[in-house]
Amino acid sequence: MASRRDLPVRGALVIPAEEIREAATRSSGPGGQHVNKTSTRVTLRWNVQASGCLRASQRRRLCEKLATRLTRTGDLVVNCDRTRSRARNRDYARERIVELVSTALVRQRPRKPTKPTKASRARRRTEKVHRAKVKRTRTRVGPDSDP
Repeated sequence: MASRRDLPVRGALVIPAEEIREAATRSSGPGGQHVNKTSTRVTLRWNVQASGCLRASQRRRLCEKLATRLTRTGDLVVNCDRTRSRARNRDYARERIVELVSTALVRQRPRKPTKPTKASRARRRTEKVHRAKVKRTRTRVGPDSDP
């Protein structure tokens, strides 16, 4: 049964709340004394490699696409200190995890290599000839045209 704290990503993929570890630390930025005495910065960690909600193909794709964001142990770490409220920062961090995972799971269409058309090759050639003529006219005219 799904908890209301679970993260629905896309389709049938839901990250269980038990797999997400949360930590709150002191935030930086504006806020005066409030910033110095409250822990409003939220850090969420989700271990992609040990997650039970992923199929092998999804795990492989996430490890490839999010390789620069994963730790050595396979944790996806998201920090948020956008607001002065811990609850809103938690919501923003959860949204960021959903965004990262859902975009990483999108399959890219394979690129079909194409060739330039005959007309585009002709246009390119006439442009090159025109540029060559322009550059040729920039040369010195004679020996008395020295600066």
